[in-house]
Amino acid sequence: MKIVFATNNHNKIAEIKDLLPCEIQILSLKEINCNNELPETQNTLEGNAVQKAEFVFTNYGYNCFADDTGLEIEGLNNEPGVYSARYAGVHCSPEENMQKALQKLEGKNNRKAKFRTVIALIMDGKILLFEGECKGEITKEKAGEKGFGYDPIFRPSGFDKTFAQMSKSEKGVISHRGIATRKLVEFLQES
Repeated sequence: MKIVFATNNHNKIAEIKDLLPCEIQILSLKEINCNNELPETQNTLEGNAVQKAEFVFTNYGYNCFADDTGLEIEGLNNEPGVYSARYAGVHCSPEENMQKALQKLEGKNNRKAKFRTVIALIMDGKILLFEGECKGEITKEKAGEKGFGYDPIFRPSGFDKTFAQMSKSEKGVISHRGIATRKLVEFLQES
């Protein structure tokens, strides 16, 4: 089975490919000649995931899935949430996003957080959603070199290291994206 993953994020593609069985082949946007920046103007993770998948399905005709992920920090009223990728500004770096979160948490005791991923799948015109969640906390400083995004400051519950200190396979078992992807794969294998 071939299916398009509607993202330009190479880190996400690599992470998802590691989680999929060999009978499901991921096509990138580049492989279907989609060079557009995907729309992401909704105010919910679900809305953004559906919007990106619908764009690819409508304009290119491929069954596809898209995801949107947000980090929700309890002590910051669930910021940055849907704005996680651009928390420090439209063209900011992951480093700037992490620094903003750490600065806003200074002096706060509640560092509880969760990552949430929503995957929107469009198969033959039907839309299905799959969600994954990973609870944890924001550390006081960065630790680890692996992963991407907020991984160096997110320590999942029950672990003494951040996502950035875990191997891809270790992270994939417990991560928000791993959980949502397993739900997606289970559905695709039953279809």
